[in-house]
Amino acid sequence: MVSAYTTIFAKISGLMILLLVMQSCTGKKIYYKSNCDDGRTFKHISFSQLMDSLAYYDNQYVEVSGKYQQSKGQSALVNDSSFVDHSAAKSLWVEFSPECPLYLSGTHIGFFDYDYNDGKLTPVNNKVIVIRGKINAAFKGHLGAYKGSIEHISYIKL
Repeated sequence: MVSAYTTIFAKISGLMILLLVMQSCTGKKIYYKSNCDDGRTFKHISFSQLMDSLAYYDNQYVEVSGKYQQSKGQSALVNDSSFVDHSAAKSLWVEFSPECPLYLSGTHIGFFDYDYNDGKLTPVNNKVIVIRGKINAAFKGHLGAYKGSIEHISYIKL
């Protein structure tokens, strides 16, 4: 009887270890980069810290993560927490620029390369991303609805 329990326990333990290993092996990270900000130092800050002190970070280069939301008239970075306000007033407008073309790391495939993505934008909507760019507290994005913007985007990690 003890050996039956030991066998069951061993099988369950093995299954649990396998599940943990599988969860830790998440999908391959995808990086889009531009060389327009090579040599710049980016301040790594949390989304909450950035939004609480946006004026302090004005005209500074930062690296921040959040959930990217995209639709007609919307290109925004919002807090990736489910427990906070995701309205435009609490979000950051993401201003992409042709001056900083983003390419998939190691390729010539662009972030906005419709041919590579079957005529669609890179599938990034509602995904948590890491983004690098320059903060502009004065530019409030589409219809002036956002708290500020991040421009000169030179790096995105999906």
